[in-house]
Amino acid sequence: MASTPEPRSDGASAAPVPVQPNAPHAVAGQRVIALVDDDRNILTTVSIALQTEGFATRVYNDGAAALKALVENPPDLAVCDIKMPRMDGLELLQRLRERSDLPVIFLTSKDDEADEALGLSLGADDYIAKPFSQRLLIARIRAILRRSDIVRQEPGHGEDAPTGPLPEPIRRGRLVMDPARHHVEWDGLPVALTVTEFLILETLALRPGVVRTRNQLLDAAYQDDVFVDDRTIDSHIKRLRRKFRAVDPGFAAIETLYGAGYSFAET
Repeated sequence: MASTPEPRSDGASAAPVPVQPNAPHAVAGQRVIALVDDDRNILTTVSIALQTEGFATRVYNDGAAALKALVENPPDLAVCDIKMPRMDGLELLQRLRERSDLPVIFLTSKDDEADEALGLSLGADDYIAKPFSQRLLIARIRAILRRSDIVRQEPGHGEDAPTGPLPEPIRRGRLVMDPARHHVEWDGLPVALTVTEFLILETLALRPGVVRTRNQLLDAAYQDDVFVDDRTIDSHIKRLRRKFRAVDPGFAAIETLYGAGYSFAET
C-alpha cells in the first residue's frame, strides 16, 4: 500500500508531499490515481479508500509540484481540489491541458458553481462538490476510466480493457477521428481532446445532421448512472468549438438547435 501523509498537529504549513516514483507499489494492470489537495485529511482518507478498492495512489498537497509529476509521470487519472495555495486547481488544469489530456476530476466547494463551470470549460472531465461521499468519488473514477478505455482501445489495462478488433477511423469531411488511438484531426491538423470531449464529438459525428439532445450526449459521455447536470454538455461543446477554432477560425461544424440540442454538419 502506498504511503499516505499524516496530518500535522502544530498547524504549520507542510512541504509538498513527494510523488511515489513510478508508483512502486502498483502491480501490473493496477490503475494509478493522483490526488492533489492541500487538506491532508482528505489526502489520507481518500488515498486509503482508493487503495482498498484496488487502486495505487500518488498524493500531492501542492499544485505546482503536482503539475511537473502529472506531465512527466502521468497516472491514469487525477483528482484535484480547486482551492489550493501557490497554484490552484484551475491554473493547474489550464497548464496541464496545454500538454496532456489526462482525465481530471475536480473537487469543489458546494457553492462554487462558477468554479465548476470554469473547470469544465478548461477541460475537466467531471466535478464533485464537497463534502462528498467516497463511494460517489470511486464510482465516478471507475466510470471515467472505463470511458477512457473505450476511447483508447489499448491493451494492458486489466480485466476491463476492451477486446476484439479495433474500430475504424471516422471520416466526416475535414474531420478524422481515430478511436483506437484517441486521435482527432481537422484539415490534417491534430486537435487534442479529453475523453469526454471525444465521446461527445464521436456521438455527433457518427450521424451527421441528426440532432442529439443534451440527455443523449450525457448518456454517451457519462455512463453507470453517474449524475451530471446537463449544463455540463454546454461547457464541453464550448470547449470543443474553441479547440477546433484554434486550428480553423472558421470552424462551424458543431451546430446548435436552440431548445433541442446539437448536431454535426459534415463539411
